[in-house]
Amino acid sequence: MDIIQIVGIGLIATFLALVVREQKPLFAFLVTLFAGIMIFLFVIDELVKIIQLLEGIAADANVHIMYLQTILKIIGIAYIAEFGAQIAKDAGQASMASKIELAGKILILVLAIPIIKAVIEMILSLLPG
Repeated sequence: MDIIQIVGIGLIATFLALVVREQKPLFAFLVTLFAGIMIFLFVIDELVKIIQLLEGIAADANVHIMYLQTILKIIGIAYIAEFGAQIAKDAGQASMASKIELAGKILILVLAIPIIKAVIEMILSLLPG
């Protein structure tokens, strides 16, 4: 099972980082970073399958592809910002992690504006008047 391999990589990296952190903090950080990248590579194929499934559902539901692409970009920004923030926290940079999270939230809001506008326009078109 993939999850067993992923958890195994995570636990081994955690153990190595804890053991090495006292002598070589930089090496401990690199082990953690490398493990995070390896875990991400494990799930990339599954992410592609999810995106293809969502595209099929959107096509069947006659949803404009722009909305689906925007939603997928928003999800991507959220995951990437979270990953970057966690790496910054692991490196002892909580302040930088907060800034990464803030930047991610702002970028998500910017991407969401066209969808919010379309929803408001649809609601207004349904109102009598």
